Amino acid sequence: MPQVRGAAVAAPVAQFVKRSREPVVVQTLRSTAAATIAYVVALQLSNEPAPLTAPLTALLVVQVTLYSTLTTGIRRVNSVVVGVLIAIGFSVLVGLTWWSLGLIILASLTVGHFVRVSEFVPEVAISAMLVLGVTRVADTAWDRVLETLIGAAVGLAFNFLLVPPVWVGEAGASIEDLARRMRRLLLRSGEQLTSPTPPEQAADRLHEARRLDHDIAEVDAALRQAEDSLRLNPRVKEGLLHRVVLRTGLDTLEICTVVLRVLARTLTDLAKVRTDEPLLPRDVGVALQELLGHVADAVVSFAVLVTTQVSENAEAAEARLAGELAAANASRDKLALVLLEGVQQDPRNWHLHGALLTEVNRILDELDMEHRSKRLLEELDRNAREQRERYPRLARIRQRLGCDRSPQGGRS
Repeated sequence: MPQVRGAAVAAPVAQFVKRSREPVVVQTLRSTAAATIAYVVALQLSNEPAPLTAPLTALLVVQVTLYSTLTTGIRRVNSVVVGVLIAIGFSVLVGLTWWSLGLIILASLTVGHFVRVSEFVPEVAISAMLVLGVTRVADTAWDRVLETLIGAAVGLAFNFLLVPPVWVGEAGASIEDLARRMRRLLLRSGEQLTSPTPPEQAADRLHEARRLDHDIAEVDAALRQAEDSLRLNPRVKEGLLHRVVLRTGLDTLEICTVVLRVLARTLTDLAKVRTDEPLLPRDVGVALQELLGHVADAVVSFAVLVTTQVSENAEAAEARLAGELAAANASRDKLALVLLEGVQQDPRNWHLHGALLTEVNRILDELDMEHRSKRLLEELDRNAREQRERYPRLARIRQRLGCDRSPQGGRS
């Protein structure tokens, strides 16, 4: 009985510890702490009774990654300082009127594009309006600049001392979830092959395949966040390799979704011409259903492989993918023979039958491990070449020191 009670108490504690280590929770705590510290520091250094600009700046500067924190902090400080300087210039010449407000907004937005503050162009106008609208323009302007510098400094120091979390796990989970949705669509498409299928039902599968484009966009956003979290992060070794592995993996799945949409389009066309009979003869339908099942499992195994970072688990995932691709290739060869015999007996819609085989074969080619290894090496070479072209002096120094080696291997 005590053991059962102890286990019941330990379970919620373990769940709390696990959730407290999630990147979203960690980021929330980091942002709150940075904003609070910036406000306390600004109270000591600024003349304003409530220097809220400092915690606001710290909250915006402490982004989800160290790389974006550096770039965001510099651009934000630049935008605020430019806005304050514009407000000081306008306050010397004119007061606050409707036409001077319009002019300062126009000037701030225009100058913001010239100083290249990217997404902080509106911040230039906001800073200028806030400063112009107060009575003691000069004192408030420099206090605002000081508060902005305090908030940016606290945010940057906070991210240097407490490195932001790495978002690779979330990106990997998004990739695996996309692969599982593709698997479900492939299995459902195979279930309708040996029975009469209404065109409306086939069209539903086509719309489901088209919705995968939206899923790709969401996964791409999560992957871009993960790529930024790997840049300049001292906790990550071989960050370039991790980025390339995930990016090329998502590119492969994106190509597969396009082919899957074409496959759904072919099945919809078959449903329109075979309204009162099965989409395919029974032997062809059974063979294609078996093939789609193997392809569905291979897609998930591929996603697991590209998101696995431990070498032992990667080897197991690679072995599973190799086995499923071998089974799929065997089913593909069997289907090709059955299709050939079927076309010889009944040549109707032979072009659609051939299109089905071609589309499945394209997915298998994209999932092939040799093709993936080649893509990885090409992408690593391209990144290395871009780095050499962007920083030629650093490349020459690395070459003299013997540090410029070609990437070996293609697996995470």
